[in-house]
Amino acid sequence: MSNTDLPPLPYSARMELRHLRYFVVVAEELNLTRAAERLCMAQPPLSVQLRKLEKELGVRLLDRSSRGVRLTDAGALLYDEARRILGSVDQASQLVRSVGTGTVGRLALGFVPSAALEVLPPILREFKASHPEITLYLNEMRPDQVLDSLHEQRIDVGLCYLSRGFADPALQTRCVAEDPLVLAVPAAHRLAGKSTVDMRELAEEQFVLPTRHRMPGLHGIIAESCAANGFTPRVAQREVWLMQTIVGLVAGGIGVAVVPASAQRLRSEDVRFLRLTGTTTPALMSAAWRPDRISPVLDAFLDLVSET
Repeated sequence: MSNTDLPPLPYSARMELRHLRYFVVVAEELNLTRAAERLCMAQPPLSVQLRKLEKELGVRLLDRSSRGVRLTDAGALLYDEARRILGSVDQASQLVRSVGTGTVGRLALGFVPSAALEVLPPILREFKASHPEITLYLNEMRPDQVLDSLHEQRIDVGLCYLSRGFADPALQTRCVAEDPLVLAVPAAHRLAGKSTVDMRELAEEQFVLPTRHRMPGLHGIIAESCAANGFTPRVAQREVWLMQTIVGLVAGGIGVAVVPASAQRLRSEDVRFLRLTGTTTPALMSAAWRPDRISPVLDAFLDLVSET
């Protein structure tokens, strides 16, 4: 009779994994003395455990004689199944330990498009290199969507501009990069020939300003910088939030815009970027997360962000 023709072994709820491990070693050695040595135990207790296993299953697994040990048909079947079961258990144990230490798992990251200009690429390269078994789910979002998604637990961590005074009792934040503010003006603007402009010179200018409810962090940073220089910005266009759109509207002559320096990567022949002097607050690209949703994977990401 072949192993595949044998009926299923009786199930015992009391069968223990250690009994299966003992049996597999005995089946591989076919010698109780050598098996006991591999298991770092005496032979009599090993024999007792094997008999318990046979009693639990209600079948004889080993033929014992003065010449040694031989597997019965039931024993050969159990050997194949026990190896498969123990392999699955070991794999599951390793996977669980890996998740617990942050070396395996998943991380949902929400980010604003501006983060992809400078801040995000080196973070992604380093994280993928140091944690190749963690799957990243990347979600490009508006700034307000990043915060909403954190509250609704749709993402684990977000990257967006936040003002220095940002406070949310449900979130913790960490500054990832300080992005100084620069001035974007149309190429034909009166200030376009300068390399540096004082913020106070902008009091009479028309601004392309990011909308407060879509881009609260950057809106607040720009408004704060204007107020520190004694004026409130005159707004020509405020219903925008995408940095590419802001720079595009400046190129179209709609107005000037105070933007993070990383926006200079959005090169346009019709826009000039000028350094700002006066009192300005840098744009803070920040990581935000829920402290009640911390995990080893998120810890690993935040540790890397701190070092970047």
